[in-house]
Amino acid sequence: QVQLVESGGGLVQPGGSLRLSCAASGSMSSYYHMGWYRQAPGKQRELVAAISSRSATRNYADSVKGRFTISRDNGKNTMSLQMNSLKTEDTAVYYCNARPNWNWDKIEIGSWGQGIQVTVSS
Repeated sequence: QVQLVESGGGLVQPGGSLRLSCAASGSMSSYYHMGWYRQAPGKQRELVAAISSRSATRNYADSVKGRFTISRDNGKNTMSLQMNSLKTEDTAVYYCNARPNWNWDKIEIGSWGQGIQVTVSS
């Protein structure tokens, strides 16, 4: 089992930037694929970005391509999401996820962080 803790959320103005971090602990956490999901009020949880265990593959939702960058440091057991040019529609609770299989359509798979609020507002 992998334990995940997110940090770095908060309030930012449109056009601003935030960097989310996810600290992982537990056995074999560096072997897991990791990703960020988000859930806005009244909406379903959606995948924002995902990165494979050795960083060879990175996927992004169309809505964040060119603005968000996912990365990980297996030596430090951390994953990050750099969010630039933020829009009001990026407002959501962001969740870190770790899973053994590259199947992001199945939301219920893997371990989850507690979630962290990101609010984009003027």
